[in-house]
Amino acid sequence: MFERLFPRRKPDPKPLPQPTPQLALGALLVRVALADRTYRAAEVGQIDRILAQTFGLKPIEAAKLRATCEALERHAPGTPEFAQILREEVDYEDRKALGDAMWSVALADGARDDDEEIQLLAIETALGLSDADMTAAREKALNAL
Repeated sequence: MFERLFPRRKPDPKPLPQPTPQLALGALLVRVALADRTYRAAEVGQIDRILAQTFGLKPIEAAKLRATCEALERHAPGTPEFAQILREEVDYEDRKALGDAMWSVALADGARDDDEEIQLLAIETALGLSDADMTAAREKALNAL
């Protein structure tokens, strides 16, 4: 009877970690993949490959990092805050490479999507990339499609 009146509370979820450059990058990659409201295996795999290659992680470590980034993306600050972390910690050339990586995630499912492209433009702008570099990244990605 008491259980019905006073159900047990669910334990509080684990607090999210403070965003680091690794987590900010991963969260932005997840955000790009989710922009079209679908999250396909090809996109997940591409995010894992990018995280593994960028940070020298084994596949399992990259998948764990991605899972943390997914939670962070759902509950953490918006794109400008993540981009600010990367602008402060990552040099311009590496941010350009991040733009290329984000395009590869957006196109990993083999389809273009306006919502993903809008999200990418917002992220690239927040990362401080020049119009010429954004255009070059887009053209490079679309030519590879």
